[in-house]
Amino acid sequence: MHIAIADIADPGVRDLAAYHQREMYRASPPGTDFALDVSGLEKAGITIVGAWEEQSLIAIGALKRLPEGQAELKSMRTHPDHLGKGAASAILEALIAMAAQEGFDRLSLETGTAEAFQPAIKLYTKRGFERGDAFSEYVNGPHNQCYHLDLTA
Repeated sequence: MHIAIADIADPGVRDLAAYHQREMYRASPPGTDFALDVSGLEKAGITIVGAWEEQSLIAIGALKRLPEGQAELKSMRTHPDHLGKGAASAILEALIAMAAQEGFDRLSLETGTAEAFQPAIKLYTKRGFERGDAFSEYVNGPHNQCYHLDLTA
């Protein structure tokens, strides 16, 4: 498996990002899905990381830079044909390292509460993310929750 910066212009990256958005929309009640579409991933301040197996893109994740020493995880998605290969963990480690190297104090994420989100939550909590206060434009509620990793420790 090869982990590297990914280009949103790559059709494989665009397809996996679009798939992610569709799945988040499907798993979330109306008004509670905050997945970035392809145009959102094209914005300044966002870096996409990909995992490739030979020439096939199997997973993506993104780092969104926020004000005040914070960064956010976005668009974490493994292609369903490649689950269980460690791609999500590898992407997460790469994004944590990137955020720490850039000097961010905290790495945060917003996710859902439904059963469909439990594998991702398990990945994040295993790595040390803790459930906490809402950040940015998010609100914790029955369908949304926020997690944080202190990068200063």
